[in-house]
Amino acid sequence: MIYAIDHVQLAMPPGAEETARRFYVELLGFREVPKPGDSAKRGGAWFVQGQVNLHLGVEADFHPARKAHPALLVEDLDALLRRLDGADVQHLPGEPITGYRRAFISDPFGNRIELMQRTAA
Repeated sequence: MIYAIDHVQLAMPPGAEETARRFYVELLGFREVPKPGDSAKRGGAWFVQGQVNLHLGVEADFHPARKAHPALLVEDLDALLRRLDGADVQHLPGEPITGYRRAFISDPFGNRIELMQRTAA
């Protein structure tokens, strides 16, 4: 039986690791973890925050994921959106879902990311 997701992987263009680090570590608060073994030779970067594991893999013919996306639960959506505003990262409000406030952003590569904060239902 499937009981959890180990990680989510997004793609990025070759040579963009520093851009990924600035966005995912400095703005979203992830920390980078070393890629194991031979996977380190292929480029990209792995990030973790709590139970969330997010991998960015290099794709030579890169195209951003504009519809498919990870949905990240956040503790304080307003504070995160203010931090993103300060870095000129645009965000769009999400349609209401019972029990959640939502917003959508794109990473520096154009990959869609949903930010969700639980609310009282």
